[in-house]
Amino acid sequence: MFRHAHPGDDEAREPLVDEQNSDEGEVIFDRSDAAGFTKRRLTYEEAVEETGFGLFHALLLAACGWANASDAVEILCVSFLLPTARCDLRLSSLDMGLLTASIFLGMMVGGYMWGYLADQRGRRRILVVSLMVNGLFGGLASLAPWFWLFLLLRLISGIGVGGSIPVIFSYFSEFMPCRRRGAMISALATFWMAGNILAAGLAWLVIPRTFAHFSVGYMDFQSWRVFVVLCSIPSFSSALIFKMLMPESPKFLMETGQEEEAIHVFHKMFNINMMGKVKDFPEFRLYTNSKKREEQGENGTEGSCGNGCACILKYGFAPIKQIFKGPLKSRSLVLLVIFYCISFGYYGLWMWFPELFQRLEDGGSPCANVSRSSSVHNHSCYPVNTAVYMEGFFIASSNLPGNIFSILLMDTIGGKALLACSLLLSSLSVFLIYTVKTKLQSLIMSCVFGGVSVITWNALDVVGTELYPTHLRSTALGFFTGVGRVAAIMGNIAFGELVDTNCAVPILLVSLLLLAGGLVALLLPQTKQTALT
Repeated sequence: MFRHAHPGDDEAREPLVDEQNSDEGEVIFDRSDAAGFTKRRLTYEEAVEETGFGLFHALLLAACGWANASDAVEILCVSFLLPTARCDLRLSSLDMGLLTASIFLGMMVGGYMWGYLADQRGRRRILVVSLMVNGLFGGLASLAPWFWLFLLLRLISGIGVGGSIPVIFSYFSEFMPCRRRGAMISALATFWMAGNILAAGLAWLVIPRTFAHFSVGYMDFQSWRVFVVLCSIPSFSSALIFKMLMPESPKFLMETGQEEEAIHVFHKMFNINMMGKVKDFPEFRLYTNSKKREEQGENGTEGSCGNGCACILKYGFAPIKQIFKGPLKSRSLVLLVIFYCISFGYYGLWMWFPELFQRLEDGGSPCANVSRSSSVHNHSCYPVNTAVYMEGFFIASSNLPGNIFSILLMDTIGGKALLACSLLLSSLSVFLIYTVKTKLQSLIMSCVFGGVSVITWNALDVVGTELYPTHLRSTALGFFTGVGRVAAIMGNIAFGELVDTNCAVPILLVSLLLLAGGLVALLLPQTKQTALT
């Protein structure tokens, strides 16, 4: 039967055989206790292997995947409501650019803030809070009668989204054995496609329907507002799942010296994975890094200096200095460029797909005839053109081949190679979107872009989690996703400014940036099946 190991019980009678190389992962045996049990000290990777791989990891994938899908729904719902909400809120193209950019501004703020807190306070707690912020303010936006209020609520919702995206990948990766990590993170990233399909499907089913239109007091509750409410439900439900069912990351617990709590999580993982099998939980102790955390506090990443703003800023931004120092500096600079390029390109183009397809109704490419784009806004938004949402659904579904490709080959080829190749192919597909002449050709190339670019995101999720140690992982991912949100804001504003006058400029700029990102990705180190530090 399982027995908890109490450090104080053995200190007087179980000197270690050798602790010199404990950080390198050697298994150290303690002296046997009175009952004859031999306790081993295990590293994190060894403890994960002891728990097996099975049902627990499938349930974890479902929970984390639903959280990832909820973020996708919340981000992409704005792009699907633009063709109708622009009439009710009286939006110009620039207003639509600001609206799509608002959630990314919130994500820029939330990404680093929540990531830093997750590295200090725990992954699970921060996930619950950020998902609740996302769902609450996303749902309240449906009640906003004015554009400025809708914009503000979407921005606050974005702060919640900004926290859950980087933290969910750190949390998930810290339960995975290294030989399966690449494939499992790729499987987690696949749920972004599921969220995209869910958002497109809801938009297709709800927004064109007259039964979803009703009045509440002075507010004319159009169908797109019902759609916004529905898009907030996944975040709420995901927060409840993490609050009630999911444990804290064992890797985080080990890093903070909480050995007993980490063993309890490993025990829970073992029991679920071995359900129905006659096998006892192996008794062991763990190497923890509590001394290492204390040293980091002394060096300025943590510590006590009061509660003033200067102190908060000093220690809040200290991890950024760490990821741009020493051996982490070169990889951080490369990731900085890649996150900027892919975020400007992907979100700048993806958020505008429904609007661009609206402009293709009369045939031709979105940039073939500038005068046609301005006439679009002279037409009524009702009755709603369902073809726009059908096309969005097809583009969202086009991610499936890329996701399957990533899951099957991530651990074989490695994240670096997939990242570079997919960025280069994405660049080519965007350029071809500009050159096509018919609506069908535009739809096909947009689907190709969706299928290839998703491989980039999957590879980036894998590489990003493996390049940084535990005490910096969420902070680093939060920082780089924040940089990506700045790029997304710039991309959306660029499209909003230029789509009516010269839409060739932002489309070709996206192609050029993706090309640059693909070339820079070749400078990253190889991380295939490496142990988490």
